Amino acid sequence: MTSPADQFNQRNIDEFRASHGRVGGNFAGAPLLLLHTVGARTGQQRINPVMYLADGDRYLVFASKAGSDSNPDWYWNLRAAPDTAIEVGDETIAVRATELTGAERDEKYRTQSERFPGFAGYQQKTSRTIPVIALTRRDAPAPGAGA
Repeated sequence: MTSPADQFNQRNIDEFRASHGRVGGNFAGAPLLLLHTVGARTGQQRINPVMYLADGDRYLVFASKAGSDSNPDWYWNLRAAPDTAIEVGDETIAVRATELTGAERDEKYRTQSERFPGFAGYQQKTSRTIPVIALTRRDAPAPGAGA
């Protein structure tokens, strides 16, 4: 049996793919990508719809988990296996994940919070510093690519 969160994610994934990267509902008008990861404990393929901030040739994602006091599972999966893939629009891109730190992290999080004020609220809800992950294109084939 799938959880309500898994069902929500699957509906967004299906809509994203059917609509060339656009979705409605809570994500209407927001830049969204599909983040592929491999479960750090299970080894299973995972896909999560995630809002992003375009930053030159990078895609920045924010491990907010809506302000929870713990990081989302996909964050730990990227730490364990940083070479992965994302879907942006109709394109699947091989990327490497790198966590931003210090002033760069703070600046990028501030920019995202200005564009989407919910992110400021997420940071206020938790005592942890919400990680910012840069996804940078790499030349190797995307693992698990192919939707």
